[in-house]
Amino acid sequence: MTTLSSPPPSSPGASAPIPVVVAGALGRMGAEVVKAISAARDCQLVAAIDTTPGKEGVDIGLELGLGELEVAITADFEGSLCQASQAVRTAGPGGGAVLVDFTHPSVVYDHVRAAIAYGVHPVIGTTGLAPHQLEDLALFSDKAGVGGAVIPNFSVGMVLLQQAAAAAARFYDFAELTELHHNRKADAPSGTCIKTAELMEDLGKAFNPPQVEEHESLAGCRGGQRPSGLRLHSLRLPGLVAHQEVMFGAPGETYTLRHDTIDRSAYMPGVLLTVRRVRQLSGLVYGLERLL
Repeated sequence: MTTLSSPPPSSPGASAPIPVVVAGALGRMGAEVVKAISAARDCQLVAAIDTTPGKEGVDIGLELGLGELEVAITADFEGSLCQASQAVRTAGPGGGAVLVDFTHPSVVYDHVRAAIAYGVHPVIGTTGLAPHQLEDLALFSDKAGVGGAVIPNFSVGMVLLQQAAAAAARFYDFAELTELHHNRKADAPSGTCIKTAELMEDLGKAFNPPQVEEHESLAGCRGGQRPSGLRLHSLRLPGLVAHQEVMFGAPGETYTLRHDTIDRSAYMPGVLLTVRRVRQLSGLVYGLERLL
């Protein structure tokens, strides 16, 4: 068994499957991505990267109950990118391998830069990138001519919520955002919540003008406040998956938008859509709405 498999030869007139490298392959999201990629006829899993102790060399398909996929789990991130890049080095425009990354905020910046350097198109679901890091990666992507996508949330329903929140922000001066996730999520607030706030702030208006001199008897209980005045609240509890609520207030009424992810399979149509489109990009895009 090899760590990296080569795409099978395409039949005459058929397009070769998209070679896909999955980083964080044994994580909650990574495992779902492996399942989705292995089931998609136009994609082929060529590498499964994970640093879980004792799993090196194990077939990822057998580990996830999918049957043998002939792709061994490896901790060699750059080696996998190099092999994937070499396997499709003559792919030309619109070709090349794709990296899908669901790892950790502490490593995702380096992962994106490495993927671009190897000519592999990054599709990033890991959140926690700082604004200056996104700017740096966008410049690096443009210079390299390697398209990529940073997607805080792959749910089409969440994109619809964000668009509705941006529209409602025109009519309400008071709004607060709450995001709820499982207690193994490393960053807070979530990238999805930050993206929602950014879309609302595109109007250039200020929110939540002070009505009273507030005092917190417990520091942080009113959430984090952005320069626009929007307040963001983060909850972390076992049993949750991913949830977000945007509440607007005005005299005599409230208007609430909420999205609940019940199962991580809800993200897979968005992941596959991004994998299929990212190779057509020449730069880095941020947000699923840019691809819909």
